[in-house]
Amino acid sequence: MALRKQMEKYRDVDEDELLKKLSEEELQRLEDELEELDPDNALLPAGYRQKDQTKKAPTGTFQRDNLLAHLEKQAKEHPDREDLVPYTGEKRGKPWVPKKKVVDPILEDVTLEPELEEALANATDAELCDIAAILGMHKLMSNQQYYEALGSSNIVNKQGLNSVIQCTQYKPVPDEQPNDTDVEETLERIQRNDPDLIEVNLNNIKALADMLKVNTTLKSLNVESNFITGPGILALVESLQSNTTLLELKIDNQSQPLGNKVEMEIASMLEKNSTLLKFGYHFTQQGPRLRGSNAMMSNNDLVRKRRLEEGPIFPKCRTNV
Repeated sequence: MALRKQMEKYRDVDEDELLKKLSEEELQRLEDELEELDPDNALLPAGYRQKDQTKKAPTGTFQRDNLLAHLEKQAKEHPDREDLVPYTGEKRGKPWVPKKKVVDPILEDVTLEPELEEALANATDAELCDIAAILGMHKLMSNQQYYEALGSSNIVNKQGLNSVIQCTQYKPVPDEQPNDTDVEETLERIQRNDPDLIEVNLNNIKALADMLKVNTTLKSLNVESNFITGPGILALVESLQSNTTLLELKIDNQSQPLGNKVEMEIASMLEKNSTLLKFGYHFTQQGPRLRGSNAMMSNNDLVRKRRLEEGPIFPKCRTNV
């Protein structure tokens, strides 16, 4: 601390002013001291990092042509480095030939009437899509491209996309029959160690969806990593229209994919619900994913607005303290 206080008085010292006051002998002594310093020290000025060698008397006038001739002579006398692979002048590989653009002669010779060209130039995107559908070009987009276009922010006008979409053919998967297992009776038999009960299947239980329609106390439901099929998931999500108390529902990681149709129906049902705050499912398509995310954000905003309208909640003051 004492050394730091002593160095504080040198903080505002003007070095240039001090150097002007030094004599030639003092400057020479200072230069000799600087020769012992580190030449790579970036804190020193560039002129102080090495010894001054500009005091040597010139041997004559500078001649640029003589200097260039001397350097060229030295370069010619210096032996060249041997190449690892000697140059023979042989050309290897095929010469590059640019590809010729093939122009369809039919398209090249097509000329439209001025009125038709003006009509096509002023047509909207939706009208162009309808014209493409009339001409038989109704398979320009795949099903996945269609959903990506719906959720894209770069496409402003999304009208008419239905006219040029090609439906993806999915492998039909037979739906499982609803499970009529009595859950309460099964649990009682398990507790009694019933010897006749050797297998329990609680998959695709329809009673779970029926329970959600009438339940008014449950806040969170997690059925992840199960074997629930698409119709079973739809039944659970559809029951939320009658349930206004459930705040969180997790249905991700089922044994088989739900499919685009089921995901679109789930997104539509979530948009109709105004009480669910968290929905645990990873949509495979961007369109339903965006709609589901917006629905959850809208529900959370409604809760926040209600909380602001009710005002802050202050703790009750205790009496007789």
